[in-house]
Amino acid sequence: MKTFNLCLLGFGNVGRALVPLLLEKSEEMRGRFGIDWRVTGVATRRMGWLAAPEGFTPEELLSGEITSRVPKAPRDVGEWLAAARCDVLFETTSLEPLTGEPAVTHVRAGLEHGAHVVTANKGTVVHAYRELSELARARGLRFMFEGTVADCMPVFSLFRELLPAARLLGFEALLNSTSNVVLETLAAGGTFDEGVRRAQALGITETDPTYDVDGWDSAVKVCALANVLMGATLKLEEVRREGIRGLGAAAARAAEDEGRPFKLVARARGLEGGRVEAVVRPEQVGPRGPFAGFTGTTLAINFELDVLPGLTLVAHDPDLRSTAYGLLADFVNAVKGADGPA
Repeated sequence: MKTFNLCLLGFGNVGRALVPLLLEKSEEMRGRFGIDWRVTGVATRRMGWLAAPEGFTPEELLSGEITSRVPKAPRDVGEWLAAARCDVLFETTSLEPLTGEPAVTHVRAGLEHGAHVVTANKGTVVHAYRELSELARARGLRFMFEGTVADCMPVFSLFRELLPAARLLGFEALLNSTSNVVLETLAAGGTFDEGVRRAQALGITETDPTYDVDGWDSAVKVCALANVLMGATLKLEEVRREGIRGLGAAAARAAEDEGRPFKLVARARGLEGGRVEAVVRPEQVGPRGPFAGFTGTTLAINFELDVLPGLTLVAHDPDLRSTAYGLLADFVNAVKGADGPA
């Protein structure tokens, strides 16, 4: 049995959902995988860099009333990781789509410290996937990011472990739950702002919900998928992006009545020379397509492979617990000896 020191960088909706899930799954992780854990570091903009080398109590973590145990307060991420004796860093800070910072710096610091890193921040994959993967490989560590694109949907692990030698030609996807909720609210006669508030109440929006409704979240996810699964070098500015603000309630209601509701659809397709073209835009989805009948927060990706014309993964109404499970699964896979970095 090995006990791993876990550090939570970002303790918002996802981080707070992760702690009770870790507690719930502790016995199973110990019995099946010989993995025990304790949280020795928590860091947020509000609380600062908190460390407890012997571990915070579950009561502290669940209540959010956390007190540092080290005599000298860490000044930055490097000092914090050292003070907390970090073995695994969970990076769940807010998305910054244009640069991926400061999450990229956090992940790099975690790997340089000697910790495996599990992130839900898609900006790290878009802006530094190759650099961070190579750093992890050189250090004999894992850089894991399954939760960046579709909560706990096993997208990257599917291709890494179960589809060897299959070539991804393109994909179409519903990648943003907030836009789904807003569009359904409009179709039901509500307002745009009511839809955003409903999504915020579910805890599914980015810290800045404009990243959701203006298509940035989906565009970043398209880049992550294309660059990891298709070997592309797609940049965010190369994705043609149109959000859902331009859709009025009348158009949303008419599309719903027609049986072809609007969804924010993300697409990417490989071209000659290894290039990839990508677009994010609101589209009406028909009853015969891969996204027919999907409602609520449901996410889906339809892959076109050279050996399979259509393979669709669906996460039905994922929530914060689903996202947290994606992080937990990456943690288990990182430390139980899976082959090679992600």
